[in-house]
Amino acid sequence: MARKNIAAGNWKMNTSISEGTQLAKALSTKTVADGTEVIIAVPFTHLQSAVEATASNSKVFIAAQNCNENDKGAYTGEISVDMIDSIGATHVVLGHSERREIFNESNELLKAKVDKVLEKGLTPIFCCGENLEIRESGKHIDFVKGQLTDSLAHLSADSFSKIIVAYEPIWAIGTGKTASPEQAQEMQEALRAHLAEHFGAEAAQNCSILYGGSVKPGNAKELFSQPDVDGGLVGGASLDAEGFGQIIDSF
Repeated sequence: MARKNIAAGNWKMNTSISEGTQLAKALSTKTVADGTEVIIAVPFTHLQSAVEATASNSKVFIAAQNCNENDKGAYTGEISVDMIDSIGATHVVLGHSERREIFNESNELLKAKVDKVLEKGLTPIFCCGENLEIRESGKHIDFVKGQLTDSLAHLSADSFSKIIVAYEPIWAIGTGKTASPEQAQEMQEALRAHLAEHFGAEAAQNCSILYGGSVKPGNAKELFSQPDVDGGLVGGASLDAEGFGQIIDSF
């Protein structure tokens, strides 16, 4: 199956439920081109209203921004994949740089989360990326390859085929800086080649690899035109229906 173009919006810890519902409804009216999907990663409190608000558009999917790796138990404040699934969300963002950097999520923990999301039949959006220090050291490609190896290499090619990968240069998230289209392409081409070594050329070619890092209506088209950039994981710009709509139209 050919890889899809994907515009994914990550709302992070933003919007009230009423604001989020209004935004989701606006996006549900968007005409989405064939071969393109829209995914909205909303706060846990918004999952049900977002699922209901977008039910009329078969190309718009709802994601949770995180999950716990356990089925149930004494994990106060945590959310299981079964809970996410029961609401009707279909995707889970895993390993976002903020989860890694602020909440110290390790590659080993993310491996367990990937397994749990796949076990429950949902789609992981697996995030990877380097900070400025690693980028400037010249070790950024090996570092990000290591993230993929540690958390995904144990999977079969069939299981891997259910995963979306999102490359996020941490130095370009919320900073206004953006990796150049050439920098994004260099990394994502290297990651696809690395994935081919583990899962075969076909699985790697069919994997949608997104770019995340200050994607905006003004730069989306140029970024998405790169051969190994299959869309974006969009932060702040996804909170504006009109602007995110322009990003969706950038393929």
